[in-house]
Amino acid sequence: MDITLLAHFVAAAEAPDFARAAQTLGVSRDTLSASVKRVEAELGYALFDRAAESTTLTEIGAAFLDDARLELTEAAGRGAQASGGSRRSGGSGGGGKAKANKGKGRAPAVKGQPKLGKKRQSR
Repeated sequence: MDITLLAHFVAAAEAPDFARAAQTLGVSRDTLSASVKRVEAELGYALFDRAAESTTLTEIGAAFLDDARLELTEAAGRGAQASGGSRRSGGSGGGGKAKANKGKGRAPAVKGQPKLGKKRQSR
């Protein structure tokens, strides 16, 4: 599951309502709602009680919230290892000098189509 979707779910679960969660994340309320619906669709369960006035988690939603928090902390740990590890290892992994493009820089010619950049000779 996408980390962004998990982050949106956790923010929605911790905020009093979706509008404040969206404001905290810097996204629109519709984007946040769509992210939560995608998480619910992937899991196959309703995570929020939509009939309640404020943001209320179902029992499954409360259980999934703990798992989502754990996954986010693990992902943050993996991200820190990936960015910090290559700097300490002497730069042996990844990166390198950029190579020049040796191609013509255009798409290949297609038979029967006019050549790009060439005008037809008029009579």
